[in-house]
Amino acid sequence: MEEGKAYIESGILELYVLGQLTVQEQHEVEAMAAKYPEVKQEIDAIEIAMEQYALRHAVEPAADLKGKILDQIGTAKPVETKPEQVADNTKQMHQPVKESIVIPLQTKAYESKIRTLRVALVACIALLAISVVALFSARTELGAAKSEILALNLDKQKFAATVSHLEESNTDLQKIADMPDDPDWKIVKLAGTAMDPKAKMVVYWHKTGQHVMVDNAKMALPVNDQNHQYQLWALVNGKPVDLGVFDVKADSTHILLKMKEITGAQAFAVTIEKRGGSVAPTMDQMIVMGGVSI
Repeated sequence: MEEGKAYIESGILELYVLGQLTVQEQHEVEAMAAKYPEVKQEIDAIEIAMEQYALRHAVEPAADLKGKILDQIGTAKPVETKPEQVADNTKQMHQPVKESIVIPLQTKAYESKIRTLRVALVACIALLAISVVALFSARTELGAAKSEILALNLDKQKFAATVSHLEESNTDLQKIADMPDDPDWKIVKLAGTAMDPKAKMVVYWHKTGQHVMVDNAKMALPVNDQNHQYQLWALVNGKPVDLGVFDVKADSTHILLKMKEITGAQAFAVTIEKRGGSVAPTMDQMIVMGGVSI
């Protein structure tokens, strides 16, 4: 509905009725008219308005103009020929033909009206040209307004995303701040292995709730490529248990990354696996590991 209203206000329908559009633009208008009844009604209204304008400004000739013209050219009503006049007409046919007299047509009044019509036509053309320029200007301004609205919408979306990110970050930070007050939260620091001694990260594990979360803010791992992911493992009674995969992103929208839950664990480790993860850890690809303190 809003699209049809905006299309009507663009001024393109007046140009369509005046025949000032290209074939492609005409097809566009006809498609919009078929899609939106209000567009078709507006086209009909414009055509009726222009027709009424033409009729309202039409110049009607004077009532006696026809009689004056007929008098000037010597036109008379046909006269019935009587039998006795036929002989006289026959005699006259043998008489020398006199030179025809041409009576000039007095058209000063008629020419005056033509000049008036010409002036009116020129004025209408000028008005039409001004209207067309105004319509194109309005259409251009409408296009600029649409671009500004689009830009404002994009800014609004970016602002909303920023606000959402700040709210989520604030929630995560509050969770981290509250952890020391809950003894069931275990903060496990994972240190780098021989594969990358500088690597490190932090895992939060809630023993009772079984929650496991990775701290993106305290993660120092190389960015993985498109074919590989990091996989978190928990060591439970000497056996590795899969806790899910994750990617390292510099622009992560979450501080805390939730992983799979675990009931008990003696240690946590991270390996580099093919994207999607593995059923068993690749030991020579273990990059960090850390034990759970009692």
